[in-house]
Amino acid sequence: MTLAHVLADHPQARVTLEGALRGGPSHAYLFHGPAGVGKSEAARAFAAELLAEGATDPDGVRRRVSTGSHPDLTWVRPSGAQMMRTEDVDGPVVSAATRTPFESRRRVFVLERVDTMNDTVANRLLKTLEEPASFVHLLLLTDSLGQVIPTVVSRCQAVRFSPLPTDRIASLLEGEGVPRERALACARLALGNGARARFLASDEGEALRADVDRMLSAALGSDEVGGAVEPWRGLLERAEEGRAQAEAEVARERESRLESEPKGRDRGALEKRFDDASKRSGRRARTEVLDLGLALAALGFRDLVCLAEGAEDAALDPSRAAALVPAARSRDPRRLREAAERCEEVRLSLELNVTEDLALEALGYRLKSLVGQA
Repeated sequence: MTLAHVLADHPQARVTLEGALRGGPSHAYLFHGPAGVGKSEAARAFAAELLAEGATDPDGVRRRVSTGSHPDLTWVRPSGAQMMRTEDVDGPVVSAATRTPFESRRRVFVLERVDTMNDTVANRLLKTLEEPASFVHLLLLTDSLGQVIPTVVSRCQAVRFSPLPTDRIASLLEGEGVPRERALACARLALGNGARARFLASDEGEALRADVDRMLSAALGSDEVGGAVEPWRGLLERAEEGRAQAEAEVARERESRLESEPKGRDRGALEKRFDDASKRSGRRARTEVLDLGLALAALGFRDLVCLAEGAEDAALDPSRAAALVPAARSRDPRRLREAAERCEEVRLSLELNVTEDLALEALGYRLKSLVGQA
């Protein structure tokens, strides 16, 4: 996929990056904007152009970059469940950036989720950001610009990626076979995040939304689930499934890697690294499911506020909330709004490593007390 195609929905980023290719690229860029709008795809396409310049077979270079097999491209993802670790940048970036390219004129380093850097990690990277070798280019990616350490931001050229328009996301989903009404609802709920919209439109996303619907119905005292024990349990179980799947993926990679590794100290160290990676990956996957579930719950209560005040057109997914219209219209909109705020507060608390079961249990009781009665 060409850079122009990837940046079709981001004219400002296109002007910046295509201009850089014509006039000479900067040593460091910070791609920022909402999740799921194409920052990673743009970074890969831009890296392909940087590495293809001057190559005898530029198309071959682009193909290898697209598959992640080019030796002069290093792609770094945080290995911690919630943060980037020092070892993520020490060897792969700081040390590697001092060595000349293998075959291209340049070396490109892409670092995802740089908002998860703490001061220690950022300080390890600063010298590389300030005075890199002439052949080094760093592409930093974040969904949360405000959480990136200012000394990192100040050393990069910012490239802004805007949220995708709802109609654009819905059109993409329809092109993938999603029915129009469902595509439009998922596009609205995604708030400009194309990847999230695609997940919500999937069977797995539909199942997650059903778990959230049960939480809302229980809070409102629906006859169907109002007496259910632990209506939030479905969300926890789905999060646990996500954890298990993530750990299974690491286990498969571990088995493949260790197959050819001889016994000895190095093998033991490798096994430990995989074990640690499995725990971190599982924890991250579990938290991501809970984060999205609580975000959807907050948006669900937001829609109920719209319905309670007779503003159906402002609801993100009015058809799904239709069954709750009678209950919503008999509730105080201020309490529904506060319920949305409580969901958002618990979602943010997940970053503090709270006990998720207890947090959701407390949320369930709080929601019931807020909106359980007219």
